Amino acid sequence: MQKLKQGEFEVEGEVLEVLGNMMCRIMVTSGKEELIGKELLGKVSGQMRMYKIWVMPGDKVKMVMTPYDATKGRITFRMK
Repeated sequence: MQKLKQGEFEVEGEVLEVLGNMMCRIMVTSGKEELIGKELLGKVSGQMRMYKIWVMPGDKVKMVMTPYDATKGRITFRMK
């Protein structure tokens, strides 16, 4: 588990669609209450790119978000 920076928070969701440039549409299933049920945009993090961990539609993922933009996040973990 990675250490989060000050102000960052983690949400979990399911990948709905994989877009170009390693980006995905994600439906939030748990995390902050105001985000549950919303569709967000997530970008695959650098470590996942480095080790070639691919994300497919239907995968459950963990995403780190900042308080500044509630529509985008960084995918940090793919759950099996």
